[in-house]
Amino acid sequence: MKTDTDPQKIEQLLTRGVEHIYPSPAFLEARLKEGKPLSLYVGIDPTSPDLHIGHSIVLRKMREFQQLGHTIILLIGDFTGMIGDPSDKSAARVRLTREQVLKNAETYTQQASKLISFEGKNPAQLRYNSTWWGQLTAEQMLELAANFTVQQMLERDMFEKRMAEAKPIYLHEFFYPLLQGYDCVAMDVNGEIGGNDQTFNMLAGRTLLKTLKNKEKFVITMKLLADPTGKKMGKSEGNMIRMGDSADEMFGKVMSWTDGMIVGGFELLTDVPDEDIAAISKSLIREEVNPRDLKARLAREVVRGFHSTGEAAAASDRFDQLFREHEQPTDVPEHRVTGPTPIVQVLVETGLAKSKTDARRLIEGGGVKVDETVVEDVEMHIKPGKNGVLIQKGKRHFVRVR
Repeated sequence: MKTDTDPQKIEQLLTRGVEHIYPSPAFLEARLKEGKPLSLYVGIDPTSPDLHIGHSIVLRKMREFQQLGHTIILLIGDFTGMIGDPSDKSAARVRLTREQVLKNAETYTQQASKLISFEGKNPAQLRYNSTWWGQLTAEQMLELAANFTVQQMLERDMFEKRMAEAKPIYLHEFFYPLLQGYDCVAMDVNGEIGGNDQTFNMLAGRTLLKTLKNKEKFVITMKLLADPTGKKMGKSEGNMIRMGDSADEMFGKVMSWTDGMIVGGFELLTDVPDEDIAAISKSLIREEVNPRDLKARLAREVVRGFHSTGEAAAASDRFDQLFREHEQPTDVPEHRVTGPTPIVQVLVETGLAKSKTDARRLIEGGGVKVDETVVEDVEMHIKPGKNGVLIQKGKRHFVRVR
């Protein structure tokens, strides 16, 4: 099958959101212009049940390859996920069981299919690296390990930092780049895509493929979404978007990002043309536009990519209603009680809290309001009057109790 060799599409593929290409952009450009299908993959360790928007950056680039007619593979690291990638970690990860990683991976295909296609004439392939790692012998593992030195592993930033801080480095963490590196050998691919924090691991695979099969593997490292200070969205900031989040949750989280993430967000997470992004960047520098308006446009684009244009518009309207106009929503779900009921119980029954412990934590953190008054007493009872009681969790979740 001949692939699409349109120069503009190839230029876009080689530049949009890309930080670096190994061995060089010229090498990959030449391969793409040959018109022959290439095989490439992205590997994801199922360390949690949700893919997040950082994964979408590499999946979007995979989609570009797929649309040109190349073979793409989503590799689930069900074996490497039990070890844990030490990249960018100041301490060893908590190790997971095989049951845990398989449970986490159950919805990955469904989530990834929002960006890449597993159907049609050129469907994405799904692979699991336990397929080969469950078969290698100790002798074969030692032979692979002989391709790297301890000094090479110690060059990793996180290992250097841990040594300087006298924190332990476990031997199994040394093996992680070797394991990830061998994945590309086992699948005999032409290339790999990942975030720039995966550069060391992906280049380890390039070394192995060259040594064991005399094959040049290209590596594309993608930019990470961060502001000019290097601050990234994340779980600790509470603004990490999960690909399974609702339209309202996605919209609100984008609106909480720093202004410095606007341009990067358009580049990495949307299909907005490059020339429009350049204009957005200039308007921000010249202070010709309110960053809030651009962030709202970005939020609509992000939500549209995972949901629909209609849901993006509705989420935008609801956000404006709640935050710009400071109005209460008109379509609040209702919950019925038969008498005075503990606030903790109501939060659980309405789904505003996952458990009573979670409910108490929300209240103690000042995250619950009753009729616009912050709840301070975890023992409070809800006593609805004629018009009911409006309970609010955070900024976007409401329930009227009657």
